[in-house]
Parts: sequence; structure tokens; C-alpha cells
Amino acid sequence: AAHVLRDAIRHPHLIVAPLINPESEIYLKPENLQYTGSFKLPGAYYKISQLSDEEKARGVIACSAGNHAQGVALAATKNGIPSLICLPSGAPISKVEATKRYGAEVCLVPGVYDDAYQRALQLHKEKGYTFVHPFDDLRVIAGQGTIGLEMLDELGDVDVVIVPVGGGGLISGVACAIKQLKPSVQVYGVQAEGAPSMATSLAHKQIERLDSVSTIADGIAVKEPGINTFDICSKYVDGIIQVTEDEIMEALLLLLDAQREAHIRHCRIAEHLAAHFHVNYAVFEADPLLETAESIISNVIHDRRLLNWWVTHEYDDTIYYPGRGLYGVEICCAEELWNYYFSPLKSEV
Repeated sequence: AAHVLRDAIRHPHLIVAPLINPESEIYLKPENLQYTGSFKLPGAYYKISQLSDEEKARGVIACSAGNHAQGVALAATKNGIPSLICLPSGAPISKVEATKRYGAEVCLVPGVYDDAYQRALQLHKEKGYTFVHPFDDLRVIAGQGTIGLEMLDELGDVDVVIVPVGGGGLISGVACAIKQLKPSVQVYGVQAEGAPSMATSLAHKQIERLDSVSTIADGIAVKEPGINTFDICSKYVDGIIQVTEDEIMEALLLLLDAQREAHIRHCRIAEHLAAHFHVNYAVFEADPLLETAESIISNVIHDRRLLNWWVTHEYDDTIYYPGRGLYGVEICCAEELWNYYFSPLKSEV
């Protein structure tokens, strides 16, 4: 998988994050710098690259909370394959529109990821599409595992690796790769309390399906882990930590605040920011530092639930007004948040 993906995707380097916890040496693996903005591309690309000619000719179908959708869309388009993606109706607009821009046809399905999954399976059987599972596929897992190899290549003395968990594709690949090469490294998963499907299944030593899931972390809102991912996690993962919605939101804002100085102020921000509102996203391709900041800021401000939480906890008198998101999507921005993060940047013009 690493050989196939070597020239097909980006390989973001680790970033030192000294302000997140001064008592520890923490590094971030910024997969938001991947072409599609998430870690999903390696798995999707490797899977599609290994399809037979007959499978490619049938076209591909996938289900996703948004990130896998973009990975499959881009990988399929690059390989000249038509793609249809089933997305839950609540997926962020930015992810839906990005999936379309990468060349896929989108089918919005009422409900959450698991509902989109069932619809994708139905269309797979009816139309004969080749199904590309977002996590419970050994080739997808192998593609995600290259991220673990990259971490070991850059930081050979790593002690602990912490991975977000939804269906378990990323942590399965990362844990398997790292444990095979360096068994002493501990690998922990993090899952939202509102969607603890893997945590619950591992605790009870059997796959269990949740009746419902609810979390701001839409990308990991999965009711049931996969057969392959459950088996791999049972073997290689040291534990799953559950976090509350407040902890997720606090972490997002802490990350934005702690990394702002490192990844925004050292960029030629004035030129790029001005250009961004008139030119498409490709303007950022040459500046990965700015791209990091743009991606983090965009993901934080596009979700109204996060803004509501932030206002409730810190700025009760914040005025809301319509604004344009960094992806050109109409959103509601908190005036204090906008001014806090963008006023300093404008002053550098």
C-alpha cells in the first residue's frame, strides 16, 4: 500500500504542539492537509487502485459521513471511474459540495451514517456497483495503515499514539502497522460518548450495534463497528477513551488557539486571505502552513452547535450575523469568534 500511495497522495509531516500539554512532548499528524482534507484518502485510493477492470467498469458506490466520500470521489475520478456516494442528510454542506466537486454523484439519505450505509448496499445490489466500504475492508485498512508507518518513520521513539475512532478503519490500520514494527508503542482510541460503538463492543468482547448515536463529531457517528476492525482493534488496541461533547468542543478551540500562532502568523497571511475570497481552494496548495490554519478554522466555524456552545460558555452577548465560510458556503459566524481570529490577520496587511 505504501508503494502504491507514494506518489498518489500527500504525506503530511508531524507538527510539534508544545502548547497543548507543556508537560508532554506532543505531535500532531495533520491529515487535514491531505488533498481531500482528511485521512480517508489513502484507504479509498489504495482500495480503488486494486480493483479489477471488471469492477472498475461497473463504477463504484460508497457511503460516508463526508470524509470517505471525498476520498472515493477523488480516487475514482483520477482512475476514470464513475462514482456514486450515499451521504447522511445531516452531513456538513462543505463536505457534500466537495464530494460533488471531486466528480461524484451524491445521494443524500435521511438519518445518520448507518442509514446511508444501508441505502448504499441496496443500490449496490440493484445496480451492480462495486462497493467501497469506508472502514471494514482490509485494503482500506491497509491504506490507512500507511499513516502509522509515516509516524514511525518520523518519530521512531514515540511512546503513545492516540487515534480518533468511528467504525475503526483508521485505528485498525495504524495500530496494526505500529504494533508489527514496534510492539512497545501503546495505541489508544478516542470515541465520543454519544457514539461509543467500538468502545462498547470491545468492553463486551462482541460486536454490538447502538440504537442511536448523537455527537458533534459527525465523522465518527457510527452505530456499529466492522467485523474486520473489531477483530484488529481487539488484538492491537490498548484501550478506547470516551469523551463528552464539551470535551470535544473544548479540545477543538484549544487546538485552534494553541496552534494559531504557529500556523497562521508565520504565513504570508494577508496575500493568501485576500486571494481566498476571490479564488478557489487551489490557491492554498502551495502553502501547507496556511492550509492547516484554514482547515482548522473552517471546521470550527461552520458548525453552529460548536458556535452555540462557545457563545454559551464564554460570550453570551455575542451577536450572530450572516457571513461567508472559507469554502464559500453560507453559514452563521459568531462575531466575536470571527473578529478574534481574523482581526489580527487583517492587521498584518
